[in-house]
Amino acid sequence: MPGVSRRSILRAAGALGAASLTLPSRGRAARRKRLRILQWNHFVPGYDRWFDAYAGSWGEQHDTDVSVDHVGVNALNATAASEAASRRGHDLVMFLRPRPVHEPDVIDHREILEECQRLHGKPLDLALRSTRNPGTGKFHGFCDAVVPDPVNYRSDLWAEAGQTPDDWDRVRIGGKAIKARTGIAVGIGLSSEDDSAVALRALLLAFGGAEQDASGAPALQSKQTVEAVKYVTALYQEAMTPAVLAWDPSSNNRAMLAGQSSLVMNAISITRSAENDRLPIGSKIALARPPRGPARLVGLPHATSVYVIWSFAENVEGAKAFLVDLVGHSREAFQASESYNFPSFPAQVPDLGARLARDAKGSPPEKYAVLADALDWMTNLGAPGHANAALDEAYGTWVLNTMFARAATGADSAEQAVSQADRKLRVIWEKWKGRGLL
Repeated sequence: MPGVSRRSILRAAGALGAASLTLPSRGRAARRKRLRILQWNHFVPGYDRWFDAYAGSWGEQHDTDVSVDHVGVNALNATAASEAASRRGHDLVMFLRPRPVHEPDVIDHREILEECQRLHGKPLDLALRSTRNPGTGKFHGFCDAVVPDPVNYRSDLWAEAGQTPDDWDRVRIGGKAIKARTGIAVGIGLSSEDDSAVALRALLLAFGGAEQDASGAPALQSKQTVEAVKYVTALYQEAMTPAVLAWDPSSNNRAMLAGQSSLVMNAISITRSAENDRLPIGSKIALARPPRGPARLVGLPHATSVYVIWSFAENVEGAKAFLVDLVGHSREAFQASESYNFPSFPAQVPDLGARLARDAKGSPPEKYAVLADALDWMTNLGAPGHANAALDEAYGTWVLNTMFARAATGADSAEQAVSQADRKLRVIWEKWKGRGLL
């Protein structure tokens, strides 16, 4: 991903609806305000173009100079951490997952949620569980959108193997057969990066395991977790290659588009890249819901768009109003992202299923229809509990990724790998409990 690129948006045309939160003064004598936003370089460039134009238009409507800084996905968390440490920076920061470790550094976003609920209807339970600390009652972020993480698979290879990747057992059986016949492997990452972290957690939940229970207490040590680890070990040994141990966040995209993977779990950035670049392999890549496990069919968002307003922000009220109005334009955001960003307030895109069923670029046109119920099978990071600071740290230090990788490569038995990871999680949980955030 590219590094930092600055885009200062000063003027653009457009009429926008104003939120009823307190807005910056519009008096001619008042000093024109600033609103500084930090977010990632979207995988769909058209979304960034739409967002930047929208932000500029919003600024003109509210007598505010709006600047949007886009950074690569790998720079986002580090840039935000630097701002929190120095207590200087942007007013509004977007993360790709909940960041409860920053709860002491941000405002309570409850007012934004309540205003959006009044104007735009009920939010996803997933969005609430991603941003509210049930212990402190504080909303440490605001979720405007979620990105599904479906199966991307080679329909031709799986048809030839006589299998469909609709449950994890069939993924192993079909993946093994495809690799034996063609040399093309399953591509579920086992490295220290986000795509691996999301896919492995979805698999763990499908097997009935979890990092924590509904109350937020550590719960990794279980028969279900051991079975999930044993499954991944078998999948790795029978249907994968060592390359997945060193993947970065875009490796699965590249592998699938290059014809080197039979199946990956990823957002629709893969299929959109194939369509936009007119790659012949595009028509062979199909989408499916996450595989069903012994416990259930479940998936995590590939990304959870969570905005935070720093407590030291210069324009807190402007940032609040911007987010309320942004949710009001969720339909345009869904369209500009080419169906990548699903709304966290579903009523804003009531025809989501119909739009997915007649995609202009899809080959076949109904390729994306399988995602129509994605808001039903997605759950939050930290399920069955809420996202919290301990889970945030465990995610960012790749405790689960390491657990699965060590067992898969034979460095540990499944039982040893789970026990070691469980001990690490309990240390992390005690740390954040001591800080009053659990």
